[in-house]
Amino acid sequence: MTAPGIAAYCLGLNGTSEDTPFPRSPGLTVFKVGGRIFAFCALGELPLKISLKCDPDDALRLREAHPAVVPGWHLNKRHWNTVTVGELPARMVRELIEDSYDLVVAGLPKAERLRLDRA
Repeated sequence: MTAPGIAAYCLGLNGTSEDTPFPRSPGLTVFKVGGRIFAFCALGELPLKISLKCDPDDALRLREAHPAVVPGWHLNKRHWNTVTVGELPARMVRELIEDSYDLVVAGLPKAERLRLDRA
């Protein structure tokens, strides 16, 4: 997956927005749903890495199975993984993005979840 591919995939998820909210890190893009972040990615850097929310048990399992998956950089390491994109199959990266999105959506208020389901 490429940086434009990552951005397009994240933005293709229902209700997603893109932002660059950190003035000290102008190249860091965040993808949000319902105002909450589900992915961090420095789209202009190589190697391309993306930080994604993850179930704590899955996070550990993924780190043990894949050297390209490490604890989230500058994030809560229990709930976030940083993935080196080119070192994993594109399908797996897409699944990890979807899992992160789903975890964030599950934590949204019911009215917001219903709105996303209808859109």
